[in-house]
Amino acid sequence: MGITGLEHVLVLSDDIDATRDFYGDVVGLRTGRRPPLEFPGHWLYAGEDRPACLHIAERVAYRTHAAGLGLGAPGGSTGTRPGATAATVDHIAFDADDYEEVERRIARAGLRAVRNEVPDGPRQLFVTDPNGVLVEINVKNPAGIA
Repeated sequence: MGITGLEHVLVLSDDIDATRDFYGDVVGLRTGRRPPLEFPGHWLYAGEDRPACLHIAERVAYRTHAAGLGLGAPGGSTGTRPGATAATVDHIAFDADDYEEVERRIARAGLRAVRNEVPDGPRQLFVTDPNGVLVEINVKNPAGIA
């Protein structure tokens, strides 16, 4: 049996609520059910019938938990962007269906987006989360464009 898809991405954060708010207010994910894990965090969802696609964990508590399991966790090394804490993941990409709505959410948050159009592909918006993680949002069929 092969891989069938990406389960989730974990973002470590020193401010889990600001990170949750960014992914809710800017990206458009919704906070949902999270089991009672041994470290603080949030799980965010992209749709009603989909699994949680983004997990957020409090950095220090997660590192302690991971160490107790015998797992390593990203350290405090500086990433490639201002505010980044680990450079092992370059970006997280999401699909969206309304380019203008995503632009409005980014503007309401007071953030600057980098825009890109892939020839014969999606329109893209790039924005950095509170932890320095680059977030890519792809709109394959922007609202109002055939």
